[in-house]
Amino acid sequence: MRISPQTTQQPTLRSGMTLTELTIVILVLLSLATVLFIGAMSWKRGSDRAGCILNIRNVQQAVRGHQNALEKHAGDPMNPDDIVGVSGYLTGSPACPSNGTYTLTPTYPALGEPALTCDKAASLDHTPASTTGW
Repeated sequence: MRISPQTTQQPTLRSGMTLTELTIVILVLLSLATVLFIGAMSWKRGSDRAGCILNIRNVQQAVRGHQNALEKHAGDPMNPDDIVGVSGYLTGSPACPSNGTYTLTPTYPALGEPALTCDKAASLDHTPASTTGW
């Protein structure tokens, strides 16, 4: 009786990913995209805040320049057309980057008080940290 040698079969290797691996990859990619969008929104919010504060500062400088040129005192009435307009210190009216509304005081402000305020100041912190020296 003759014994035939047993043939050993090599297991077939399959290339590719399992469903679990694919799910994990998709979750990681979605997490990274979420972090990217959150960072972009924070950057935009900070940029809008900085732009609003810069507008307030520019108007403040225009008001102080006009006040000094006319030798006016704090509390004296102020004509907004002398500050903002074709013949004013600022050629165009500033606009809040967050679609807020600016309000210009009708009188020259005292030192340290801004002449322009944004209605988004309370909710979005559109106000300078310090107005000392303004």
